[in-house]
Amino acid sequence: MSYSDATSETIAARGEEIYQQRICDEVDPKYKGMFLVLDIETEAYEIADEDLKATDRLLAKHPNAIIYGV
Repeated sequence: MSYSDATSETIAARGEEIYQQRICDEVDPKYKGMFLVLDIETEAYEIADEDLKATDRLLAKHPNAIIYGV
């Protein structure tokens, strides 16, 4: 499914679903308090101490990412 025309609600719902089902248990204990951004299409993610750092790294790898942040 392509999310290129998705609403903010759709992006948030898909992002939260990916985070809870695939990422949360792996990263929560180790990276608590940091920013995680993920591409809802590729499910790639980056973690950093600042949200813009994580976003910049994700966009460098996936320039067309549709981003959800935690």
